[in-house]
Amino acid sequence: MVARAQDGDLQAFDWLITAYQGGIFRLCLRMLNDRQDAEDIVQETFISAWRSLPNLTVPQAFVPWLYRTATNKCLDDLRRRRRRPVEPTGDLGSDPYEDVESSRGRNAVGAPASLDPARQVESQAQMKALAALLQGLPAGPRACWLLREIHEFSYGEIAAIVQVPESTVRGRIARAKRFLAEGMEPWR
Repeated sequence: MVARAQDGDLQAFDWLITAYQGGIFRLCLRMLNDRQDAEDIVQETFISAWRSLPNLTVPQAFVPWLYRTATNKCLDDLRRRRRRPVEPTGDLGSDPYEDVESSRGRNAVGAPASLDPARQVESQAQMKALAALLQGLPAGPRACWLLREIHEFSYGEIAAIVQVPESTVRGRIARAKRFLAEGMEPWR
């Protein structure tokens, strides 16, 4: 499909958008904590992908390349915010971790999804606490953790996406896990 899109096939590129926009959006939403900004970055990512697709030499590298583009755009946006502070809207709309539960039949902490309303409320509170903690992580470790734990990329793929050595990725993920484990201690 990537090769067809590289040849200018709009239907093939539309298929790629449909296949990957959900994952890219969830990454951007978790990185930026703002639905509108995440939607804008997703749109910019696919526009950039369309323009640069002919330059992609290995079609099998499309997914990591696409995630690298989105991650870089998110990091650029976060850098701009640091220079010109903007109050985040916190508008996540639906729970950004909702897809994890529905797609795996388990909640985001790995427990089987339950129909018990009390457990669902507790699980939602846990996810909100985790989302708040994630926003407290620096952008680099946050991106690495999300790519590993939510999007299930290998350390090597993450290193290629964020363009740092694999050892740096491992260190960032370890720091993120420590930070999140300490922050989630009250939920244990």
